[in-house]
Amino acid sequence: MSVRLLDETTPSRRRGNPVATPRFDLALSENPFPPLPSVLRAVNSALAQANRYPEFLPRRLPELIARHLGVHADQVVVGSGATGVALQIIQSLTAPGAGMVFATPTFDGYPILADMAGVEVVAVPLDAAGNQDLWAMSRAVDKRTGLVVVCRPHNPTGTVVAASELRAFLSGVPARVPVLLDEAYVEFLGAAEYTDPLALLGKYPNLLVLRTFSKAYGLAGLRIGYAFGRREMIARVRRLQVPFGVSSAAVAAVSASYAAEPELAARTMRITTQREALRDALRRCGIDVPPSHANFLYLPGPGVATALRRAGIAAKAYPDGSARIAVGDPEAGHAVLRALATLR
Repeated sequence: MSVRLLDETTPSRRRGNPVATPRFDLALSENPFPPLPSVLRAVNSALAQANRYPEFLPRRLPELIARHLGVHADQVVVGSGATGVALQIIQSLTAPGAGMVFATPTFDGYPILADMAGVEVVAVPLDAAGNQDLWAMSRAVDKRTGLVVVCRPHNPTGTVVAASELRAFLSGVPARVPVLLDEAYVEFLGAAEYTDPLALLGKYPNLLVLRTFSKAYGLAGLRIGYAFGRREMIARVRRLQVPFGVSSAAVAAVSASYAAEPELAARTMRITTQREALRDALRRCGIDVPPSHANFLYLPGPGVATALRRAGIAAKAYPDGSARIAVGDPEAGHAVLRALATLR
């Protein structure tokens, strides 16, 4: 099948008051492409009926996602982005005062969500290569642990724990402790890194898999996330489903996106190609960028975040001066290179 991609203007460049240096916003690991034309048409058609309420509790979207995954609809829960679903999971599966184990640094939302739910954060530092230290995380699990989070690929480093290590880790977590496998960037994994989630769910009943349409699908503004797992776990999470919480536009967007997957896969390939080219160029500049399996790069500090900010480039900054930048926009990539060329 041949796929044609339009050369749209990339949205990473922010146009405001005229300045000498263009400003790029690379802080949120967004997809640089707007939704595909077929997806936009579907969303616009749904918005023509925006005077009508969506379903009281979502039925069509879980059914749509379940068919795509090859599971039953009662094994899927949907919500306002992966963040919204993660909050439902934390609130429904943990109790105030319980411990929530995850690596640090990680997705900013997890400490915030833990605080909202009254859950204690148990943060385990990454190893020197930017990997989640699963063995240290396993040792951090105790009788007070209410939830464990593993990101694959990891945010912000883009590293991927080996499938064999993941299985060994899951085998060691007590069955009473839910494990949330955050796969927000799973569509950027290569075939060698991909792990069949259905096989994992068949073996580990305490596992939930979390995904989103914000990254590879480029629908961050529509806030569409979901989790899937065993019926018993999903039923507990669904008890916190917000009435009228999933828009009709979300259903239309997901349906059209699934129909356009060859085009979306081509876009993903363009993003990963740009990622590798930028990583190679940054390493030639002396910046030890770890391999990434997502749509961003982690640039170790010190001084990186400051140099990007001074060049008018918004990035996710970390206390040690490191930064994470979204990739896929060639013009933004060139700006990053110019900003960091003399740093090392």
